[in-house]
Amino acid sequence: MKKINKILVANRGEIALRVMRSAKEMGIKTVAIYSEADRQALHVRFADEAVCVGPPPSNQSYLRGDVILEVCKNLGVDAIHPGYGFLSENAGFAKMVEEAGITFIGPSPEAIDLMGSKLAAKAAVANYNIPMVPGTEGAITDVEEAKTIATSIGFPILIKASAGGGGKGMRVVENLEEFEQQMSMAVSEATSAFGDGSVFIEKYIGSPRHIEIQVLGDTHGNIVHLFERECSIQRRHQKVIEEAPSAILTPELRAEMGRCAVNVAKACNYKGAGTVEFLVDENLNFYFLEMNTRLQVEHPVTEQITGLDLVKEQIKVAQGERLSFTQEDLTITGHAMELRVYAEDPTNNFLPDIGTLTTYKRPQGLGVRVDDGFEEGMEIPIYYDPMIAKLVTYGKDRQEAIEKMIRAIEEYQITGIETTLPFGKFVMEHEAFRSGDFDTKFINRYFTDPSVLKPQPNPDEEELAAVLAALFSGQAKTAQTAAAPVSAESKNGMSDWRKNRLK
Repeated sequence: MKKINKILVANRGEIALRVMRSAKEMGIKTVAIYSEADRQALHVRFADEAVCVGPPPSNQSYLRGDVILEVCKNLGVDAIHPGYGFLSENAGFAKMVEEAGITFIGPSPEAIDLMGSKLAAKAAVANYNIPMVPGTEGAITDVEEAKTIATSIGFPILIKASAGGGGKGMRVVENLEEFEQQMSMAVSEATSAFGDGSVFIEKYIGSPRHIEIQVLGDTHGNIVHLFERECSIQRRHQKVIEEAPSAILTPELRAEMGRCAVNVAKACNYKGAGTVEFLVDENLNFYFLEMNTRLQVEHPVTEQITGLDLVKEQIKVAQGERLSFTQEDLTITGHAMELRVYAEDPTNNFLPDIGTLTTYKRPQGLGVRVDDGFEEGMEIPIYYDPMIAKLVTYGKDRQEAIEKMIRAIEEYQITGIETTLPFGKFVMEHEAFRSGDFDTKFINRYFTDPSVLKPQPNPDEEELAAVLAALFSGQAKTAQTAAAPVSAESKNGMSDWRKNRLK
């Protein structure tokens, strides 16, 4: 076993802090890296050591693998934790780390590379009897051949980038007439986003649930699953709300999906924490989608229902330790919800809303967890993902977790920017979500009038403002005249607050 004494966290914000806290509890020293834009960031202040690695743009700082390795060499770093995003699924970087004699807290470069290609991943798991969405077995480049395949599968179909993610290089095609144009657009976008224009074709499942299974493997061949997460509330193919467990899985279906997820991990000799993603249709048929070879943003909900610290488990695996539990030891206890608190305006198509956190006060109380990297007065940088925090609630059942989330959202005070907090409350209070009867089309189906999130005028405040305006304008007599009938109306149900304010 190789003891890790110092970890460099090759990331920023809330995930950097989250990793450092677990490392500190294990007696491991931490090193932060930061760009010039993050000089005052919380993760920089929390770490034992911190080094600036470049200007604000990520390609000049957080993505500079060569600079990061130089920092490791200078500070005697044993291991690198990549968090998620940035270099976390970069097989080339993982290989550089290994060649430098430093432990990469994650899967092998070979596993990252294999599962980084959707086509290669499907080929790798083909012998494990894992359900697949009907489609091509390899990349398709010939348009006429692609049209023939699409017609045989049956429209609507989905054109997807092999190296893709986050909805990039993805096109839904409803009929043959629009196929050629949509394929050209998918190839172009995939090339621009990933440097790889390879695309493939799948049958489009119209109203799926997006359900993923957390897996964990060690270097001794032991692999377990830590149950599922429901991730169907999405905007632009990216998750906003996650929960564990799912409201629709039966114990039998959970066990079968878990078995398939473990087999996917076995297909690439996986070690560490990873996630296998599935689509589930209206008849509860499930299909393998892809594997994410890293820690997920939504990992806290799994931690809540299992009682495990996934970052600590990652570090233990990286040290060569065996898993301290078997599949039979794992159980689900309670229910957890997560809302990604983004600096986005839900009333304006969820566009980023960058600015200063004029007010920032976290919710508290039993069953409420906030993973964040900001404090009051800080600016949300324009250079990075606009996520401010992960708001997580935990209850004895789904209903209690929802009610705690509503309370926590109401208690969370953020001003200076727009956030997804109001949208989160909208979802929690919506009957479709509360009943569990929803899918990935929730926003398109139910969030058709974003104005419902805008605060409604308060009659008491409007009336008070009018009276004060009259007084400050020197029209005292007019104000008294206007106030007289208001006082008279107070006999008919006026609130004590309004009566007292007008005395």
